[in-house]
Amino acid sequence: MAAEKIVMNGEGKLTVPDHVTIPFIEGDGIGPDVWRASKMVLDAAVEKCYNNKRRIEWLEMLAGEKAFNQTGEWLPAATLDIAREYLVSIKGPLTTPVGGGIRSLNVALRQELDLYACVRPVRWFHGVPSPVVHPENVDMVIFRENTEDIYAGIEFASGTPEAERLLKFLQGEPGMMKKIRFPDSSGFGIKPVSKDGSERLIRAAILYALEHHLPTVTLVHKGNIMKYTEGAFKIWGYALAEREFGDKVYTWQQWENAKKTHDEDTANKELKQAKAHGKLIINDVIADNFLQQILLAPKDYSVVATLNLNGDYISDATAAAVGGIGIAPGANINYLTGHAVFEATHGTAPRFADTDTMNPSSLLLSGVMMLEYIGWHEAAVAITEALGVTIMRKRVTIDFYNLMHDATLLKTSEFAHEIIKNIK
Repeated sequence: MAAEKIVMNGEGKLTVPDHVTIPFIEGDGIGPDVWRASKMVLDAAVEKCYNNKRRIEWLEMLAGEKAFNQTGEWLPAATLDIAREYLVSIKGPLTTPVGGGIRSLNVALRQELDLYACVRPVRWFHGVPSPVVHPENVDMVIFRENTEDIYAGIEFASGTPEAERLLKFLQGEPGMMKKIRFPDSSGFGIKPVSKDGSERLIRAAILYALEHHLPTVTLVHKGNIMKYTEGAFKIWGYALAEREFGDKVYTWQQWENAKKTHDEDTANKELKQAKAHGKLIINDVIADNFLQQILLAPKDYSVVATLNLNGDYISDATAAAVGGIGIAPGANINYLTGHAVFEATHGTAPRFADTDTMNPSSLLLSGVMMLEYIGWHEAAVAITEALGVTIMRKRVTIDFYNLMHDATLLKTSEFAHEIIKNIK
């Protein structure tokens, strides 16, 4: 039977054929090494779990250095067309082109396909070296808004006509010029944060928490300083939670209102009752404080919804607590259209290209996320458990080997074979 495409049905759900075509970008630098290993494990898990009743047909699409060498373009239009047509795809790490044009291929893909939710699960695998005492307490899923904030790329270099025009506009606003310390040598960046963009991201985070029976969604923001962007993100988030999810949630805003209307004891009783009835608690934390809480009280957080720049910092900081970005998966998703690109979250590490030495876990676990997204949960669980067993037995690649006692050093391909041996 010929492979078929994933499609979105009339009810807004993915229809996934048993023999499915999924496009991939192998990536630059170490990309080919980690992609070969990941593909090997993904195929083996699907075969073992479904006895050939399900199968993935891989379709290569070009981006990065390989695309540039073959087509003269870093991100060919044909690649975007394939990603749009097939809905779900996976990619290795891509280099950032030097010079003008595309600032980041990863950002370009997110913007072009409107992949508004960057989803980063962060959890610890037993035995992974960590700089914190209790990495097992870190178990979060981060929803990072992907299309707005400073990553929109609206910047004007110091001394350019565009910067001068913006400066003239600001000079006409009362009191504004006092806030620009060195106007003649300033570059400018614009930080767009919309109600529509914020709501769709926060809605996705809440739906995920409810579907997975998780206790909290935390809105992380810097609204104490940026009141009309990050502060608005928080306000819009609370309003959306109460308006669209009703008695399924209890918000800190409701707690604050109960405290004002009655007293703190009454508010605390309300909160306790909400937890007892299994309601999802929606709260918020200032971004700099949250970076402390990751270390001090990670157990208090399960799902996090935040803006683009905050999400960048938080994703890397939480990944560090569980062993580093080399084991951190990621997905970029538009839950409305179904489009999703699953990706390694680390860089290309070009000096290790073609050495067969690097850890493929980030890309492999992104593949696990992809399997979960298309509903192939058995294969996803099988890979996750096999990876855990492999690490616990200390049969690992160089990054973990250097931090473990009595470990066995494996090449990237050998690590993949070891995981396959442990798939049940």
